[in-house]
Amino acid sequence: RREEMDDGDVVIVCGLRTPICNSRRGAFTKTPPSDLLATVLQAVVEECDLDPAVIEDIVVGNVLADVSSLMARIGEFLAGFPYTTPIATINRQCSSGLQAIMTIVGEITSGSIDIGIGCGVESMSSRPMTSIRPQVNPRLFSNSNAQACLVPMGVTSENVASKFGITREKQDEFAVESHRRAADAQKRGYFSNEITPTIARKEDEDGDLVEGDKIEADDGIRSNTTFESLSKLKASFNKKGTTTAGNSSQTSDGAAAVVLCSRRKAFELGLKPLARVVAYSVVGVPPDIMGIGPAVAIPSVLKKAGLSINDIDVFEINEAFASQAVYCVEKLKIPKQKVNPLGGAIALGHPLGCTGARQVVTLVHYLLRTKQRRGIVSMCIGTGMGAAVVIEVEPQLSSKL
Repeated sequence: RREEMDDGDVVIVCGLRTPICNSRRGAFTKTPPSDLLATVLQAVVEECDLDPAVIEDIVVGNVLADVSSLMARIGEFLAGFPYTTPIATINRQCSSGLQAIMTIVGEITSGSIDIGIGCGVESMSSRPMTSIRPQVNPRLFSNSNAQACLVPMGVTSENVASKFGITREKQDEFAVESHRRAADAQKRGYFSNEITPTIARKEDEDGDLVEGDKIEADDGIRSNTTFESLSKLKASFNKKGTTTAGNSSQTSDGAAAVVLCSRRKAFELGLKPLARVVAYSVVGVPPDIMGIGPAVAIPSVLKKAGLSINDIDVFEINEAFASQAVYCVEKLKIPKQKVNPLGGAIALGHPLGCTGARQVVTLVHYLLRTKQRRGIVSMCIGTGMGAAVVIEVEPQLSSKL
């Protein structure tokens, strides 16, 4: 475990996100992903008072967009970046936003760049998961792991619940608590510092996209969610199953961005480091129970950081499904009060490529506001993986020294 600061540390100097909105009936239904991306890219450079030309690379997590590299480049230009600033997209499914951040971290650590932006964006309105028709190699049926990659995500949730005894009651209780915490956080204004107001698009009478309302809050949170209301929902993937629309993550639209640089570069540019990226781990797990990913990735990253569960103040674990989130928390014996204190994807939504970056933004702002020191962001990943990162707030900004 290293306590002292180093000029080569990779630090976070800014992180912001759009509101997260429901993909079927939310505020961003007609908003292109390039507009969502442009909003957060412009917001973070303005927040840091940076000339966009200073940014040496941008990496964007995205899962579903058609020709994502084109979408990202357009978004970059709409945000006011010059053509000299390169950009790339990356897809590690539900951890794409986090992988984008860690790709920038790797570039800074290697000396390839000194400053960059890791971000994520998804419009599940414009490109819903049900529209994807992948070309499948028939040889996959000769390999059980390859074949298991085709297991629908909801079925993997049922597999986790069945294999590890996660009851419907536990899942619904977890979902209710996610909404309760998120609704309370929204009411208290805890998300205000991490959200940048975003102009939604709408169709005019001619069918053209024009500016709509300014959106300033997540619209998937349901403050009236109760255990009784969730218990009435039918299982979505198996008549005798336990996974429902109410204890699964919402499909959503949104974007998030994080500015990272070396500590040396932050000093040079007069930027205030907020937090340090300590360690990262990505692991593989069986594809048909992909939801257990955080239960494997978190111990792995703790070992790399020389830390234990008790050293972590907050865990942002993506709530792809309540089944897998409950399993991971119980498996690792994490105190419930440390997990998703502001709610998670069941309440906020899960715009696939955005989520990892959104979690980092939420975690850093939470640690700063509560003056706590360390947090972990983790998520399961479709086709059987898990990822986790340890982030530590700057000592002078934390009361835990």
